[in-house]
Amino acid sequence: MTDSIPTPKPLRILLSPDAQRQTAAGLLDALNGRAHTFVALGQDADVAFVSRDVTGLSTKNSVLPHTQAFHDSLRQAASLHWVHAHSAGADRPVYGELRARGVEVTTSSGANAGVVVQSALAGVLMLARQFPQLLEAQRTRTWAPLIGTTPPRDLAGQTAVVVGWGPIGQGLAALLATLGLRVVAVRGSDAPATAPAQHSVPFEQLHSVLPQADWLLLACPLSERTRGLVDAAALALLPAGARLVNVARGEVVDEPALIAALQRGALAGAFLDVFANEPLPSASPLWALPNVIVTPHTAGHSDGNEARVAAIFLDNLRRWCAGEALVNRVA
Repeated sequence: MTDSIPTPKPLRILLSPDAQRQTAAGLLDALNGRAHTFVALGQDADVAFVSRDVTGLSTKNSVLPHTQAFHDSLRQAASLHWVHAHSAGADRPVYGELRARGVEVTTSSGANAGVVVQSALAGVLMLARQFPQLLEAQRTRTWAPLIGTTPPRDLAGQTAVVVGWGPIGQGLAALLATLGLRVVAVRGSDAPATAPAQHSVPFEQLHSVLPQADWLLLACPLSERTRGLVDAAALALLPAGARLVNVARGEVVDEPALIAALQRGALAGAFLDVFANEPLPSASPLWALPNVIVTPHTAGHSDGNEARVAAIFLDNLRRWCAGEALVNRVA
């Protein structure tokens, strides 16, 4: 008589209703025959997918009740082994808490990279071609063809310092290089520069390349190395006429110092999609500065994002069930 092989317990998966719909078509293939069950908030789970509908429009400063309930359920799930986040970053407190207790956390890095790149490039082009001034002239029905003023500078020949060398940073750099800009990469390692960057330095050496930056473009994750990276001292090193684009996280920049630099003309302009406090308070001077474009953390929004995020989760679920290494793992 031989011992029977115990049947694996069903994999307990915590998904929001929207996440269940988004993953329904590929879930069985990813599980590859493994039994599973969906669990409700408050029940123990083995794996979880934090989809966009969980987070909704809540922010780091104002968490919606249903978001809080989902996060609390993750905290309470004693058997939780792995959580996948819809976002490219994992800087919300809950992810740090889970990692501290040994839970694997993966992200959807790359899912909306192309969309964010398009938004950042649009910001560069609008600032370079003085669209804030032209749109204000349109609102006041003023014919202002920029004749008699300092003409816009050619982008070709300018230098773009790109902070963050992930899918967004590299994608944006490639387009800027096509437009004739010289690219300098600021990244998490001291590895040699890779195309299209002509030079590369780690985060800690950012100050060494700022004096040559016509454009300072932020596309890095928020971490202890990047929090407050662009402070008053860094902004003071930028040459006259420099502009800043932030599609990273608001906390990467010292916002009061940025406002002061913009107000006194030390910076020629900025495209800002992220802020230290979100929603951006109505009293913030950034709303009214004529050389600033403000967007409400929408640089990555697109109708194709959810399908791309679901595909990354399902690929990782297949890997999880097969005992393979997960992609986009937060180290």
